[in-house]
Amino acid sequence: MSMNDKKNILKHLAVTFIGLILVALGLLWFLQGIAILSLCPVLCFADCECITGGSSFWEVVGVITLIIGITIVFLNLKRLWGNYCQHKIKSTN
Repeated sequence: MSMNDKKNILKHLAVTFIGLILVALGLLWFLQGIAILSLCPVLCFADCECITGGSSFWEVVGVITLIIGITIVFLNLKRLWGNYCQHKIKSTN
């Protein structure tokens, strides 16, 4: 496996990790938006207070972020798997 292949794998894994973070944030924001989960702010710079009740804005933002995160993870894992399979085919020939 060449150095370029290793860099590609690390790049795909890093982007996949970012996608997983987006999935987690999207799920968090969606659950807060539909009032299933209620968290008080941890780090606040203004007059922050706990949000009670749902918020359609965060519900929509959560769904969009969740879809983007799932898409990033799926596409990067698909590319990573495709690269792995191509490398295996090349090494057996």
